Amino acid sequence: MNCPLCTSSHLQQRDDIEDFINCQHCGTVFKNPVLWPSPKEEKERYLLHQNDIEDTGYQNFVSPIVEAVLNQFDNASRGLDFGAGTGPVITKLLQHKGYSMALWDPFFHRDRSVLETTYDFIVCCEVIEHFHHPMKEFHLMQSLLNKGGKLFCMSDLISKNTAFSNWYYKDDPTHVVFYSEKNLNWIQQHLNFDLLTIEGRLIIFDKG
Repeated sequence: MNCPLCTSSHLQQRDDIEDFINCQHCGTVFKNPVLWPSPKEEKERYLLHQNDIEDTGYQNFVSPIVEAVLNQFDNASRGLDFGAGTGPVITKLLQHKGYSMALWDPFFHRDRSVLETTYDFIVCCEVIEHFHHPMKEFHLMQSLLNKGGKLFCMSDLISKNTAFSNWYYKDDPTHVVFYSEKNLNWIQQHLNFDLLTIEGRLIIFDKG
């Protein structure tokens, strides 16, 4: 077994809860891969999500990413919604402000031509914890950014203030890889992002 992010074999099973593993090299915590869902199981789970793009509660939930884009890019900029899912609310809200947006999702928006061009920014909301091959996906997103571009992610991060065994986020069967300041810094360094900013659940990688 190897770490799904850095491929290190320096792993340790967590002693607070079974079925989860720590990477001693990059700091990634991940679910034992034998428990990861199949693509069919993943899609069935995602179809249960009530992601209504007209729901104001859902719009408020994604507002940290939307506000960050509005503050850092004008609407002449072009964006990609990576892992847009069944209800691409971020795309809807930004298009309403005049932004040009493309959609990519391996289950619901499979037009691979959108991966053959580059973008000023990428939004990736509640997606990175689902990545079965996180380094491959982060490398792809980095390669799709123009010089000076930014990758905006949202995910619940491992907190020193919350016991992992009680953390609700680990209980979703499609959440397989978990992030903290340590492995996000590892990603920044190994993919040559110029800057990493973490503001609560909002994660921003800058490509110089």
